[in-house]
Amino acid sequence: MKNKDIISEWLKRARSNLERARAEKISDEILYEDLCFDAQQAVEKSLKALLVRLDKPFPKTHSIGMLLKLIEETGVEIPDEINQSKILTNYAVDTRYPGMYEPVSEEEYNEALKLAVAVFEWAGKIIKNES
Repeated sequence: MKNKDIISEWLKRARSNLERARAEKISDEILYEDLCFDAQQAVEKSLKALLVRLDKPFPKTHSIGMLLKLIEETGVEIPDEINQSKILTNYAVDTRYPGMYEPVSEEEYNEALKLAVAVFEWAGKIIKNES
């Protein structure tokens, strides 16, 4: 099934971003902003995998809120913790360009990672149950 391969590829990429985010700040040269970008990407790709599984088209977007809204339109209930992941959208663009953001703290990074793990696991569980 073609969709199964696409879903698998989205999840593979989400897992890669999540693992990079989990690597933590192993040197002073690594920025929390970049780790949070990987957390955001893990969420975005997890949600896109779920949308493919739900056979719901989606536009090219980094907006976690838009992706969650599309998932909700299919009848899937979005838990509060998963809904909170909308805040990660800020890490998709703004923090990647100097001068457009406040430095990201370790606390913010830890929250971003926690949300990314929760979304990855939540989406994966639904995908598995829908298969």
